[in-house]
Amino acid sequence: MVTGPIQQPSTVVAAARPPAARQHRPTHLGDIHALARALAAPAGEPRWRQRLITRLDPVRQGFAEHVRVTEGPTGFYAELLHHAPRLDRGVRLLTREHAAIATAITALQHVAELPGVPDEELCGRAGQLLRALHRHRQRGADLLWEAYEADLGGET
Repeated sequence: MVTGPIQQPSTVVAAARPPAARQHRPTHLGDIHALARALAAPAGEPRWRQRLITRLDPVRQGFAEHVRVTEGPTGFYAELLHHAPRLDRGVRLLTREHAAIATAITALQHVAELPGVPDEELCGRAGQLLRALHRHRQRGADLLWEAYEADLGGET
C-alpha cells in the first residue's frame, strides 16, 4: 500500500544522459588515462616524447567529440537547460572551459612537436592539461548531480 504521493519520473533524469554522451565518455576517459600513463613514464626514456604526442591526438579528438555532443542548439547542455534553466551559470562555465581546454590541447601538441622544447616543460604543460580535464569532468559531474538532486529531492 502506498502511503505518500507518487512521484513522477524526472524529465531531467531522462535528459541527463543522452545516448551520444553515454557512448563517447568511456573511450574519452580511457584516452585521458593513456595520456596520463605516457606522462608518468620517465621523460628521458627513448620515444617518450613520441608516445606523449601519440596519446595526445585521441584526447584531442575525444574532447572535440565531447564539445560537439554537449554544445549547440541540439546538444546535451541545451536539453539540460530546457529542463533545468537554473543551471545556466554552470553550463556557461563548462562551455567557456571547452575553448580553454581545446586551446591547451592544441598548444601542447604544437610544443611537443618542437625538438628544442625541454621534456620538463612538456611535463608541466601536460600536467596542467590533465588537471584542467579533471576539473572540467568534475564540474560536469557536479552539474549533473545538481540537476538530479534538485529535481529528484526526496521527501523528508
